[in-house]
Amino acid sequence: MEVTLLRAGIDDAKELHAMQVESFKELLEKYQDFDTSPANENMEKVEARLKQDFTFYYFICIGQQKAGAIRIVDQKENGKNKRISPIFILPEFQGKGIAQKAIRLCEEIHGSENWELDTILQEPKNCHLYEKMGYRQTGRTRVINERLTLVFYTKI
Repeated sequence: MEVTLLRAGIDDAKELHAMQVESFKELLEKYQDFDTSPANENMEKVEARLKQDFTFYYFICIGQQKAGAIRIVDQKENGKNKRISPIFILPEFQGKGIAQKAIRLCEEIHGSENWELDTILQEPKNCHLYEKMGYRQTGRTRVINERLTLVFYTKI
């Protein structure tokens, strides 16, 4: 299965927002993290990110179908980490290795060193994905509520 990236622009905000809500909806229901979940963000936040000159949104495509999206924060400065925040795959495409391929493509575009991200500690599949790709826990965590803790990763 060939995975490609398609750069998203401001005109794609509504579609990106809808995909993000759909992709994170189940996690929001599970963890009740209403203040931090991407499923609970408004469209204005997605639009504001799209307007940032250091933000790169890409649709993650399988053939002509959009399976998800990834946002890369890349200040393009020495010593500054690039950040994945967020990456999401629509439910019907999850568990097929698509996120892994999309991250690799982003590393080809933006460079393979100096990355950071965070994910849900209670989601072992997410942690395994990032660790398999060379990301290491920093030791930093942030408790969101009694159900959810964010764990922070870097890839040097």
